[in-house]
Amino acid sequence: MKYCSNCATEIEIKIPQGDNLPRHTCPDCDSIFYVNPKVVAGCLPVFEDKVLLCKRAIEPRLGYWTLPAGFMELGESTEEAALRETMEEANAKVDLISLYTLTSITHVSQVQFIYLANLPEPKFSTSNESLEVRLFSESEIPWDELAFPTVKNALYHYFEDRKKGVYPLREIILTGNQ
Repeated sequence: MKYCSNCATEIEIKIPQGDNLPRHTCPDCDSIFYVNPKVVAGCLPVFEDKVLLCKRAIEPRLGYWTLPAGFMELGESTEEAALRETMEEANAKVDLISLYTLTSITHVSQVQFIYLANLPEPKFSTSNESLEVRLFSESEIPWDELAFPTVKNALYHYFEDRKKGVYPLREIILTGNQ
């Protein structure tokens, strides 16, 4: 950010009075502009004993497999974002079961919400964001071709939890060293 969106004055980075971190501030109108983490929401869709994955048609990680997920839009809940992203990336309608993984990805300033979801019927297709969309059994998962550590974590936990029949909320912190 270079200029104030309220008065067009050049922005300064300083610690505002009463704060403890440097912020983008306007010296003329005293506006403070907070730069906060991006929020990602998505689903781990399950049909019978398989999970739905999408092969990315866009960067980052073009050509790698992922869960349907993406950045939230203003005015939507995490649940709404997860449903929208699943429709946008896989043309699939799912029923959300519960929040499954909550991951803080500190090195890229993101927070990711992945919901466990039921895919009621095997209806899905590619989109402008997915080169391929398909169901995978545990033994078919392309572990070395997964796009992000968060996807690997969610799938790993899902298959372990499925053996026990219990799907607790998983809170994970990724610092970039994983």
